[in-house]
Amino acid sequence: MKIKYNLIKKEKDTEARLGSIETNYGTFETPMFMPVGTEATVKTLSVEEVKDVHAGIILANTYHLWLRPGEDVVNHAGGLHEFMRYNGPILTDSGGFQVFSLAKPKDITEEGVHFKNHLNGDALLLTPEKSIEIQNKLDSDIAMSFDECIGWPANYDYVKQSVERTLRWAARGKKVHKNPRQALFGIVQGGEYEDLRRMCVENLVKMNFDGYSIGGTSVGEDKPTMYKMVSYATKYLPKDKARYLMGVGDPIDIVENVCRGVDIFDCVSPTRLARHGHALTKYGKINIKNAQYKEDFTPLTNTCDCYTCRSGYSKAYIRHLIVANETLGARLLSIHNIRYLIHLTEELRHAIKEDCLLDYREQFIKDYYGEKGLPF
Repeated sequence: MKIKYNLIKKEKDTEARLGSIETNYGTFETPMFMPVGTEATVKTLSVEEVKDVHAGIILANTYHLWLRPGEDVVNHAGGLHEFMRYNGPILTDSGGFQVFSLAKPKDITEEGVHFKNHLNGDALLLTPEKSIEIQNKLDSDIAMSFDECIGWPANYDYVKQSVERTLRWAARGKKVHKNPRQALFGIVQGGEYEDLRRMCVENLVKMNFDGYSIGGTSVGEDKPTMYKMVSYATKYLPKDKARYLMGVGDPIDIVENVCRGVDIFDCVSPTRLARHGHALTKYGKINIKNAQYKEDFTPLTNTCDCYTCRSGYSKAYIRHLIVANETLGARLLSIHNIRYLIHLTEELRHAIKEDCLLDYREQFIKDYYGEKGLPF
């Protein structure tokens, strides 16, 4: 089996969808936030802790695993699930975002992308075929097409050329995809131009991918522009397949884009914030390093059911760990932040089920941002 998306319900006032995705490693409900396990590990967390935060699916990074330990090592271990000892659904990205952050525009050719290995400076070439070959060997449940991820802003003519190249690369990748257990998603590009997003969607749908990702957001644009770009994609995507918005994890962005019909999100932000001493809470983000928490012996959040909060670790203790640069501090905050975002999607699923998503959105903004409301 590859995957199967089941649309359970559409919310009455928005484009939000309640659904589920069946995989060989279990079924998870959507909307869902997906923790990032770049190098076959969600930073500082064991697989048991990943399960404990109720993660439905996790992400691993094709580019990083290609460089080390190498896709053949993972393949010989029995694939990512065996290598990680993780008995749950896994998605791999194509490596495109990492590659384009390392490459110069002139290095992007029809063949693929020429760039330098960030570890040792070796010259590398990643093509659509190579990306799919690596992902086939990693044996994730869901693989991504290799696309060109461009920054914002970008002029219309360049974005059009880029979309056309992304479509050619998608067709090349689909042709060599050989893993019968692995679903393959096409990636929608097109910048902030509705006609190019529509063109990209319509051509990808003709290729009949197993699901669709929305790329080219969180690349420098403001939030209203991001929301516009997402709407331009979901507006034309088929109703019977999953939709994944790549690299987006700010709480308000999850809320807004669920309203626009997105099913899956991922972002490195919860663990990155944790390493810098930030905790996500219902009433906004807090910096645990602030002096006000030095003798605050209460949990991060009284209502949170994550291991960190239910075990009674206090703000004062976590602050001490972070200030002392102790790894446990980052671990405890990472567990909390990931659980916060997954719990957020659980609440969104309930709001969709009850047809009260706009009311939930209004209350979320009031709680998270205060009476002033959205800062944008």
